[in-house]
Amino acid sequence: MQTTAIPKVRLIIIGDEILSGRRQDKHFSKLIELLSQRGMQLSGAEFISDERDVIAATLARSFATQDIVFCCGGIGATPDDQTRQAAAQALGVELFLHPEAERLIAERCADNERRGQGSGDMSLPENQQRLQMGVFPVGADIVPNAYNKIPGFYIQNHTFMPGFPVMAWPMMEWTLDTRYRAFHHNITRVEHSFLAFKLPESRITPALEELEKKWPGVKAFSLPSMGETGHPHIDLGVKGEPEAAAEALAYLRAEVVRVGGQLIPPQK
Repeated sequence: MQTTAIPKVRLIIIGDEILSGRRQDKHFSKLIELLSQRGMQLSGAEFISDERDVIAATLARSFATQDIVFCCGGIGATPDDQTRQAAAQALGVELFLHPEAERLIAERCADNERRGQGSGDMSLPENQQRLQMGVFPVGADIVPNAYNKIPGFYIQNHTFMPGFPVMAWPMMEWTLDTRYRAFHHNITRVEHSFLAFKLPESRITPALEELEKKWPGVKAFSLPSMGETGHPHIDLGVKGEPEAAAEALAYLRAEVVRVGGQLIPPQK
């Protein structure tokens, strides 16, 4: 059966509050989880400031790729929210009030009024300010927001969402399941690992290099530890297509023993 090539998937986190430590990022681990559930994987992540030129430069490089990109943060309507403007700058297009976003924001204001939280009169200054959250680069589509109706936007394989997990995570899921369903479980990958003891990493490195030559679709990894389990060791492993990964794993285990390593902890 012919499979569909899967683009790389990346994450861009935007916000000074993350870089300063005032807030802790939660999107990185969640996106990995959502991708894994769908047989996909994350290829990279960036954390950048709220500075408009920094965002625009990052997005200009990103738009030049064919990658699937999720961008979290900076799409509100306060002065530090510069993502919408930076995206338009990077693409060389104007901003416009998206009609569907305008309708949804008006619905949200009406919902608030029914709950006794403000007015649904869209001519009021505060509601005019809320409409700024529906101003997107020309050519953008909306991304539905199940939490409060105020949408994110999608343009050129980039999905832009708020920084709040309660909004962003359902938007990630909707995007993966609506726009990228063809990439779900397209390639079966497995990961195997084991611990090697009494072995310097430099001694097993040639075997890791040879492994990737013998099985080109398999990626080897080596994660040294200083001994949290009681003994210094290396977490060695492989990732890839099941059959090739199993063969590569057997090869790597045999190489550990051949070069003098141990597969069980030394006796105290």
